[in-house]
Amino acid sequence: MAMGTKRKRARQQDLWIAANDVVETPGNVFYDRLNQILEEHKFDAKVERLCQKFYQKSAYGRPSVAPGVYFRSLLIGYFEGLDSERGIAWRTADSLSLRKFLGYALDEATPDHSTISRTRRLYWLETHKAIFRWVLKIVSEEGLISGRTISIDATTLEANAALKSIVRRDNGQSYHEYLKELAQAEGIENPTREQLARLDRKRKKKGSNQEWLSPSDPDARITKMKDGRTHLAHKAEHAVDLTSGALVAMTLQAANEGDTSTIHKTLAEAQAAALAVNAQGVEEVVADKGYHSGAVLKELHEQDVRSYIPEPERGRRKWQGEGKADEQKRTYANRRRVRGQRNQGLQKLRSELTERSFAHLYETGGMRRVHLRGRNNILKRLLVHGAAFNLSLILRKTLGLGKPRRFQGLCASLIALFVRLFFGLWTPLPRGSSKNRGPACFASQSRLPNAENPRSFRALQVTPPRLAV
Repeated sequence: MAMGTKRKRARQQDLWIAANDVVETPGNVFYDRLNQILEEHKFDAKVERLCQKFYQKSAYGRPSVAPGVYFRSLLIGYFEGLDSERGIAWRTADSLSLRKFLGYALDEATPDHSTISRTRRLYWLETHKAIFRWVLKIVSEEGLISGRTISIDATTLEANAALKSIVRRDNGQSYHEYLKELAQAEGIENPTREQLARLDRKRKKKGSNQEWLSPSDPDARITKMKDGRTHLAHKAEHAVDLTSGALVAMTLQAANEGDTSTIHKTLAEAQAAALAVNAQGVEEVVADKGYHSGAVLKELHEQDVRSYIPEPERGRRKWQGEGKADEQKRTYANRRRVRGQRNQGLQKLRSELTERSFAHLYETGGMRRVHLRGRNNILKRLLVHGAAFNLSLILRKTLGLGKPRRFQGLCASLIALFVRLFFGLWTPLPRGSSKNRGPACFASQSRLPNAENPRSFRALQVTPPRLAV
């Protein structure tokens, strides 16, 4: 039978479709379980009480989105790894399971990106903080947080602003015009682009935050990223509970500020959250050597908090001056704790759990480069991402998986396990062997057999099929 050469004509869609003829797709187990958790704790009623003051009864204007739908949309942004609100709007409109998660039928239009963006600007920052604290309370009820030993660390987020668009703070002059003036001062009347680049490379201390700012995002700061590049960025700091890896507090601060100056705000947020979980609050703080200073150790001691902060190589220190005796005492006490065995275990947990929160929120969560401007706007979405991260701990406890994308590779893993068990059942143990006395299905740890590799069949002790020549 010959293949047809004409293209298939476009099928005309029917105007009316019976309800029985609508194709129903299987629900998403992950989002169904997430919705069940939210409904058990009356999430929609909670957020409607918090956001009631932002709405007014009017017959005019554009229809608003429900508070529960808005926060669910931002949860989708974390779980699906969507970096922009345009991507969230497109994904929710395209997916039937996400429509069900938001509570929209097939004949209803899901919120577009402008509605989500306007709602985010409408809600206060304190409202998003209240949602974060509410989720933290749910996590504590599940027994996944203690709040006594926390780890504090920070990372940089690339801002939604170009470095070449910075202007001077005093007169608003652009960087290109500033370079032209410097070139003309050196005798170059009409400098070319190459000459300006050569002149700029010879200059030192050319990116001072005291002199330059971004007109599109004044909160962004010029800083060096972890990969060595220089960008406009923000600094996100996490306080992570070392018993479960839950996020206790999140702050967003200027990227040019040092760790020793930003730890106080994050610790205060973590202390307030920990007091809601236990009566003692935070008792131990673990951090890297960037947070080490005499003033920080002194303040932690005044708050009855034990510090486990490694000391950088600074040489022999001279403790002279007013108030240095107390700092010396606190430094030596911290040094003794760092040399202990408990510190080694805490530092391993810090590097594992704190970096895990960075990876989930910024690498796979899509927030390494932010698409928002303004520190409060960015922090609003970060707080909802942090709440989603804490909800994933509950889902990992009940479902065994913390993100819906883990289900994509689950079927392939089960098939591979079945094939491995099937071939392992036919693998007898070597005669006279005292090892591997477990089940026969785990006797062979070799790869699956390949007809072109007779050694793989030799490991399974079966005869390979003959290859056709």
